[in-house]
Amino acid sequence: MENRTFLKRPLLFRGVNLAWKAAYPLGSRIKLEKDDLISRARKITGLTYLGADFWDEPVDRMLRSINEEANLHPIGRFITRERLVSLISIRLRAEYYFKKHPEILEQELYPAWIIVGLQRTGTTKLQRMLAVDVNHRVIPSWEVINPMPLNLDFKPSGVYEDPKRIKVARMSVKAVELMSPGFFAIHPIDAMQPEEDILMLDVSFLSTTTEAMMNVPSYAAWLEQTDQSPAYEYAVKLFKFLQWVKPAKRWVLKTPHHLEFPHLITKYFNDVKFIWPHRNIYESVPSYLSMLTYNYMMFSDDVDERRIAAHWVRKTGYMLEQALNFRLRDGNGKNFLDIYYKDLIADSIRELGRIYSMDGGLNEPLIEGFKRHEQEHPHLKHGIHQYSLGDFGLTETDIDRHTSNYQDFIKEHYGRK
Repeated sequence: MENRTFLKRPLLFRGVNLAWKAAYPLGSRIKLEKDDLISRARKITGLTYLGADFWDEPVDRMLRSINEEANLHPIGRFITRERLVSLISIRLRAEYYFKKHPEILEQELYPAWIIVGLQRTGTTKLQRMLAVDVNHRVIPSWEVINPMPLNLDFKPSGVYEDPKRIKVARMSVKAVELMSPGFFAIHPIDAMQPEEDILMLDVSFLSTTTEAMMNVPSYAAWLEQTDQSPAYEYAVKLFKFLQWVKPAKRWVLKTPHHLEFPHLITKYFNDVKFIWPHRNIYESVPSYLSMLTYNYMMFSDDVDERRIAAHWVRKTGYMLEQALNFRLRDGNGKNFLDIYYKDLIADSIRELGRIYSMDGGLNEPLIEGFKRHEQEHPHLKHGIHQYSLGDFGLTETDIDRHTSNYQDFIKEHYGRK
């Protein structure tokens, strides 16, 4: 039986959209044009320089696709404008700080443990537990949203947390709660907890974030055929700023996006170990499709869950193929460590011990810290996430068509799917 409750929108959200759209003839429709977005960002920051390596084409293609294909509702257009202006503002502030403090880019990037599992495979739980270790540098949600300080007179100090940026992040969390209350049962957002570093790639407008929020097929197709080197090269600059602000021993990063580009990770990062969580693909895929549906509804009324499924089942298979191809050649496999989702849920300390075997093993203070974190953030804290393949018109055969090589790999590795 199909469960379509995820297609319901809060009454207030629908009311605001209806009223706003009715006012379009009066000129209330928000523009999404590159020059306007850049102008707004420059006005907000008081800065003008976007960097010698700023590339216009990704912005142009993204905006064309959004305007012609995404069919955004009024709130969706507003959120999109604010998000894109924020990304441009981040870049403006970054260039300001790189020029003001050239020692930032002279640093060597820390070694990294990079979590590369598919969505809905325990990647968030794993990263947030690893963040308990004070030797690990993660990017909490408040810093992901605004990695560069809002004030231009910032200097590193013993006080790391920024009340202004934390306030912005908490407002964003509240907005998601209002627009999509069921979202938190899928992915709990917390202003103070680590979040995906894909947002560092967003600053170059070269990431899958946009296609995970709205229907932009032409941009997604162009992106898949385009060299992502500029995004990873610039992200490293941002990571260097962040470690300049708060030093540590190593980076602990995560985003499924990296599955598609492990070759760029090894090119631009220093001393990388990949941690790859796995889960039964028939569970992880519909779970992620449900999450995507919630995402899309925050931006558009034209949400077709079967269209979402058609795009992302193929995309998921493509990402897995890219990762497997990289892993299985040139001895790259030695840099991967696998975690199985059910094992992580059943005995996280044991699985963390396997990870820490790469760094001398666990100690009692760390174990106590991990246990405390689990007590404070229990599994299913925000409710049960219900989903099925049938919700998206899919069968296991549809999944197999795109992921058979990955399933064979998992079966060989674990003796189970």
